[in-house]
Amino acid sequence: MANDPESALAAVGPQLRLLRQQRDITLAQLSETTGISVSTLSRLESGTRRPTLELLLPLAKAYQVTLDELVDAPDTGDPRIRQRPIERNGMTYIPLTRRPGGVQAFKQIIPPSPADCGTDQKTHEGYEWIYVLNGRIRLLLGDHDILLTPGEAAEFDTRLPHRVLNPGPDPAEILNLFGPQGERVHVRARTR
Repeated sequence: MANDPESALAAVGPQLRLLRQQRDITLAQLSETTGISVSTLSRLESGTRRPTLELLLPLAKAYQVTLDELVDAPDTGDPRIRQRPIERNGMTYIPLTRRPGGVQAFKQIIPPSPADCGTDQKTHEGYEWIYVLNGRIRLLLGDHDILLTPGEAAEFDTRLPHRVLNPGPDPAEILNLFGPQGERVHVRARTR
């Protein structure tokens, strides 16, 4: 990408067209998703309409890319994600993604659950997939009480009452993918 802003803005149109074509989306479908008129989308792609933040934000969300990717910003160098761990209720969450919207990935470290922690279950919007890396996880899911060990995974609609506990004795580590309602993780099983 060129260093001057005018060249950068001129490159946005072809990038928008490429993203739409790669996803096999029509202008009409994109218009319905973003609320931007077909004619405006067409002019953006052809370069006859100057891209603005108000137009680029819904497009970035629709394509599930960052604004940097949308405008083909230059690489920043180091590709490592340096997210800070989040401590909540004695658990450590390490964000593994920073993509806006869509599925979010976390590594979660869960200390052994206290004997008196109870088994209250909660619900919320979304869909969750967990994979046990180390330790053991007790998944309470409605009427089910499931023990998961390393290498096992579970996925569920988070509108079902659920709770994740660690029966101990050691901390457990899981990969946790959380997505908006309707987004499911698809794991391809090997054929025998």
